[in-house]
Amino acid sequence: MGRESIADLLKYGERISLECKKAESTLPKSVWETYSSFANTVGGTILLGIEEDIKAKNFLERFHIGEIKNPNQLIIDFWNTVNSEKVSANILVDANVSIEEYQGKNIIRIDVPQASYHQRPVYINGNPLKGSFKRNHEGDYHCTEEEVKSMLRDASDTGNDGGLLDGYSMSDIDPETLKAYRIEYELRNPDHVWNGLDNKSFLRNLGGYTIDRVTGKEGLTTAGLLMFGTGLAIRERFGNIRMDYLDESQLMPGSRWNDRLTYDGMWENNLYNFIKRIMPKLVQDIRRPFKLSGMSRIDDTPVHKAIREAVINLVIHSDYHVTGVLKIVKQDDGFLFSNPGGLKLSIPAIYEGGNSRARNPHIQTMLRMIGMGDNIGSGFPTILNAWKEENWRKPDLSENTELHVVELRLWTLSLMPQECTDYLHALMGNSYDHLSSEDQIILCTTYLEKEITNARIQILLNMHSTDVGKHLYELVEKGMLLVTPNGRWTTYQLNGQYNIPPDQLQLSEITEPTLDLIDTDRIIYDYICENGFITSKQVISITKITTVPGASIALNRLINKKLIEKKRKGRQFYYVKAN
Repeated sequence: MGRESIADLLKYGERISLECKKAESTLPKSVWETYSSFANTVGGTILLGIEEDIKAKNFLERFHIGEIKNPNQLIIDFWNTVNSEKVSANILVDANVSIEEYQGKNIIRIDVPQASYHQRPVYINGNPLKGSFKRNHEGDYHCTEEEVKSMLRDASDTGNDGGLLDGYSMSDIDPETLKAYRIEYELRNPDHVWNGLDNKSFLRNLGGYTIDRVTGKEGLTTAGLLMFGTGLAIRERFGNIRMDYLDESQLMPGSRWNDRLTYDGMWENNLYNFIKRIMPKLVQDIRRPFKLSGMSRIDDTPVHKAIREAVINLVIHSDYHVTGVLKIVKQDDGFLFSNPGGLKLSIPAIYEGGNSRARNPHIQTMLRMIGMGDNIGSGFPTILNAWKEENWRKPDLSENTELHVVELRLWTLSLMPQECTDYLHALMGNSYDHLSSEDQIILCTTYLEKEITNARIQILLNMHSTDVGKHLYELVEKGMLLVTPNGRWTTYQLNGQYNIPPDQLQLSEITEPTLDLIDTDRIIYDYICENGFITSKQVISITKITTVPGASIALNRLINKKLIEKKRKGRQFYYVKAN
């Protein structure tokens, strides 16, 4: 699509990527802070000549249009400054700066793209530590020293994991971990010349050990220690990083998890061991169709490969120099992968695929040499394609710049599950049926995920933020969505108290004020009344629901209404009428 109009930007645009500034005869000094913050975050638009009252709730009262006395001179001043030593990098082209008319007044529009990781940090006044800014829901803020150092590290294509760690030698390698890796390596590469090397030479060729040719110092690299080191050595050098796996699926009331893998002194907590221990746990419930290649059974499926790619992405893109947790959570409705750091590429570029910029390329190589990880740039598309084949909801990749965390959610829910459609129809009547398919998907996503943002819907519908904003605005106007503003960041929730317009009510909805159950829930409840209990698999067999997570959603609705309760016998969960 073409550029959004100023009217659309002001009404539907995301505040986090829009900044309005009063300007009359000179450029506001704060424009350079915003230029830096947009460049270092996800880009955005600056409108000079409009003053914003961010606390105003009414759109008509929020923006005040001013008068720029000499817009052409201000643009000249802007270009002169952006090309001077005031700014570390000019990332703009002529088309990014223009004069546009709005309500009969001249407005200067500056579209700032996200800077590439090679260019970041974009800073002002010649000092990256004091002149680098980023953007959050409150506006522009000074980057911390840690954020600046992280951007400087990421600017190099050589990665963060190949440097020499002073004082760390082969004595800090766990021999059993390296032995297990070498066995796997030799099985995968039986004729490789590295198989005959001693451990130190093998690691040096692999990028896990290095020698400084200038000083003569030698020792382990970050990649070598993290992948194969003893737990003690890793905790001494990288005490800021933890590894954690939680199984939160099929939880009993009062339970926090069914299974957990974290450091407990029972295993050497390096990356290789972490990956090998969690992979079977993650895929144990994924069905494996019976296939043969010759006389050998093929157990790998696109979903298994996708989950493996998600684990690899977590490991190779983590920033091990900041404080954080490599966290993997297995849930009823999918998987959550969370790692410390930020994204080197923009989210749209990652979804498009073909670009691989691992923060830890040496670890990436180590894993690829034993068959873990697809070809360069194809990892994330592998995940997208597998999920598309299953007709599951599009994976959700997001970045929290305030917490310095990247999250990937792999939903094992269909895009429009029947139980979701039934619920929304019961809640909103024919009003729901008359919505566009995009609006129905937005409402269904909100119902399943509890809360949505403009950014989440952009990914789901492959739609521009302003177009998404129009849909969200209209659903709020209709009372179907509730909006929660948080400074410049907005979230949306489903209006569970939606009132169906009188002209949309059906006769049955007026004359049958029985239990407020949709068809799917009534079928499940009646089955329990007749048979005494039900399991998730039985829910699938008697309803239009096709997945265990979908069955859990329906069952939880009945639990929340206090009609049924969850029981457990051994490893089997079942549901009975509530007392």
